[in-house]
Amino acid sequence: MSEAVNNVIITSTFLVYLVGMLLIGWWAYRRTADSTDYFLGGRSLGPWPAALSAGASDMSGWLLLGLPGYAFASGMESAWLAIGLLVGTWLNWLIVARRLRTYSIIANNSLTLPEFFSNRFADRTSLLQVICAIFILLFFLFYTSSGLVAGGKLFNQVFGVDYTWAVLIGMVCVVSYTLFGGFLAVSWTDLVQGLLMAAALLIVPVIAIQTNGGLEATLTAVKTKNPELLTLFNDVKGDPLSLIAVLSLLGWGLGYFGQPHILARFKAARANKEIPTARRIAVSWTAISLFGAALVGFAGIGMEQTIGDSETVFMVMVNALFHPVIAGILLAAILAAIMSTADSQLLVCSSAVAEDFYKAIVKKDASPKQVMLIGRIAVLSIAVVATLLALDENSKVLDLVSYAWAGFGAAFGPALVLSLYWKRMNLPGALAGIIVGGLTVVVWKQFEGGWFDLYEIIPGIILSLVAIIGVTLATDEPSEEINQQFEKMKASLDTM
Repeated sequence: MSEAVNNVIITSTFLVYLVGMLLIGWWAYRRTADSTDYFLGGRSLGPWPAALSAGASDMSGWLLLGLPGYAFASGMESAWLAIGLLVGTWLNWLIVARRLRTYSIIANNSLTLPEFFSNRFADRTSLLQVICAIFILLFFLFYTSSGLVAGGKLFNQVFGVDYTWAVLIGMVCVVSYTLFGGFLAVSWTDLVQGLLMAAALLIVPVIAIQTNGGLEATLTAVKTKNPELLTLFNDVKGDPLSLIAVLSLLGWGLGYFGQPHILARFKAARANKEIPTARRIAVSWTAISLFGAALVGFAGIGMEQTIGDSETVFMVMVNALFHPVIAGILLAAILAAIMSTADSQLLVCSSAVAEDFYKAIVKKDASPKQVMLIGRIAVLSIAVVATLLALDENSKVLDLVSYAWAGFGAAFGPALVLSLYWKRMNLPGALAGIIVGGLTVVVWKQFEGGWFDLYEIIPGIILSLVAIIGVTLATDEPSEEINQQFEKMKASLDTM
């Protein structure tokens, strides 16, 4: 079969997939009446869409590009990263999900994370809400652009499309249904995309290993190329992994507690009693996906084919091993991974603009429909800026994601967890923790060498915790109104 025919078949498969996503967007658009629907889907998600939407929006294009590429280049070293992410997923659902859903409802039906912080600590000035929104816009621009970089690599590798045009196509794909369908469109497309991603990450390495002659032959090929790829405690050069390297990889799991696009799924869950089921689904999906992604990298090492950019290993394997129809479906999984995160990020950014800037500062009496309109305008504006950032085709997906992930984890994670469990925490403590955590990531990133090689999320979280506890204990206790709200949250955990 000629390359031209292959491209036509793969393109047709992509188009069918995109039409399916647009149909879901149209269905969601007809069910979206106001800002509560647009930003949280009317808090109507059952266990499956809540769990898989959280997972799919979490993993992004790096699950099929960045992580397989890292495993391909570094071997077993990537296991430390996978372990950190799996434990972080489980703890986030266990510690945060039920309390955040309950408290966000009690705290004046808070739709966004900045709004929740503002209502939790009765911030009459909206200062806390605005600072949170600034961090969201700053870090999500990098995060969203990472998805567009991944999309550019996908279309460039598969169709030979110029990288700039490839990024623009990816942006149009994501914006097309996010703009109108809002949170429901994002969540239900994420459900489909999450299932597609998991299936692809199981099928591709299994077929590749069989093609290589089986698991033993694959491991032998890996060992022949570099035996250090199969060691857990050494790097590819044979040097022992440093404590800083291991902590940095495990530290990725700490980021979950502060990711606004994942936390939104907790707030949108239908009922507290369904959260344990959603947790089991989410953790199982994450385990399967992470294992499959790492296995793709190892299977790629065992292949005879030369792979230039390590982050294209999944695409190279699919094109080499599968019929164009199957290849089109499997490559659509990359597009699914990209879209499932980029759409969530655009929606969180638009909610920050609409709820946390426009409604909080510009027009406090804005109607839900006006807020929804501003949110849609923000989706378009933010997509344009993220696209401009993504036009550097030398950008590494994993590098862009790691910076944004650390920013959110350090700025919001400690403040959120303590706000859900520590009654004494107050507004000055929350402000100090969020500012110190976010700025530490920005500043730490500028240095290198020695302990500055430690992933910036770890010092960010440590200093954020110190700031929250220190400033809270040095300032006045919360008001009786805030204390009563906290007690009401605890009393409602088993009834909402």
